[in-house]
Amino acid sequence: MPREIITMQCGDCKERNYSTTKNRKTTPDRIELKKFCRRCRKHTPHKEVK
Repeated sequence: MPREIITMQCGDCKERNYSTTKNRKTTPDRIELKKFCRRCRKHTPHKEVK
């Protein structure tokens, strides 16, 4: 299966807020997106974690 479920973690408070899928073949390295964190109450960079 080329798509894999990943979890996104907030860079500031380290809370795991989001889960999404990504294509393992086109993006083999970890992704980082700016998402809204409910605990911090602001937009922060979220990184992919296992």
